[in-house]
Amino acid sequence: MNLILKIVAVAAIFLGEALSIIAELIASRRFGKAGGDLAMLLPMFFLISFGGMLLVFGYALGYMHLKNIWIIVAISVGAILVVEPILTLLLFRDVPTAGSLIGLMFGAIGTLAAIFL
Repeated sequence: MNLILKIVAVAAIFLGEALSIIAELIASRRFGKAGGDLAMLLPMFFLISFGGMLLVFGYALGYMHLKNIWIIVAISVGAILVVEPILTLLLFRDVPTAGSLIGLMFGAIGTLAAIFL
């Protein structure tokens, strides 16, 4: 049961970060195309709010079962380093630079080290 709750916490952190990043990327793309129409930002506000709730839930559940906030922070930062370049590639079709790929690799390695070590 404890392992399942740890997995749920990590999944909530990754999903919360992903939803927040998606909202940021879509809002920046649409806001630029719409010429600054603030009405289109409302759906992104709700999406990022839900992502924030998942992050808070993931942090709380993770800290409750992992007993170390640094592991949770490393998972969250690793999620950002892994998810953001992938979503940017999918949404903007922009090829990452060498530095971005190196950051992606280190983010993946750091996240795995935080989870398993």
